[in-house]
Amino acid sequence: MGIGTGVVLIVLGAILEFAWTGNIPYVDDDVLGTILMVAGVLTIVLVIIVNAQRSRTKNVQETRYRGQ
Repeated sequence: MGIGTGVVLIVLGAILEFAWTGNIPYVDDDVLGTILMVAGVLTIVLVIIVNAQRSRTKNVQETRYRGQ
């Protein structure tokens, strides 16, 4: 998952929360929209945290030669 996935979740949640006038059986549309928006925000936050941790790590490559 990336930042794009979080943005898509936020957009879908906002559509269900504010613009959708239909009715999905057995599901409250407003609650589903809120859940999707919160999931999108959490996804973006987690991606930023993981990327920040990756940038702090160092990869060291050690090459050893046999002396002759």
